[in-house]
Amino acid sequence: MQTMLLQAAGNEGMINLIFMAAIMLVAYFFLIRPQAKRAREQRSFVESLEKGMNVVTAGGIHGKISKVDDTTVTLEVYNKTYLTVEKTTINMEMSTASEKETAESAS
Repeated sequence: MQTMLLQAAGNEGMINLIFMAAIMLVAYFFLIRPQAKRAREQRSFVESLEKGMNVVTAGGIHGKISKVDDTTVTLEVYNKTYLTVEKTTINMEMSTASEKETAESAS
């Protein structure tokens, strides 16, 4: 009888270990992996910025790129009105922003 109780206790630890591994696996596939993919896409987008693109910054400023440096971008936000911002603050291209607004208003 005592042998059966000891064996049952050993299986419970194994079940807890499998459960914790499953939680970590789910967290990886639903939280970590998608975030890493978005960061990789954003990094490649920032590296591909070029003069003439219409973009939107993280602060919501819309403008046309007039100059690209190593870490900064100069945006023309109005006729001969320029702002210099960090490349990393540029979130998306203007055409992508327009598509998102259209999709949201259609919902």
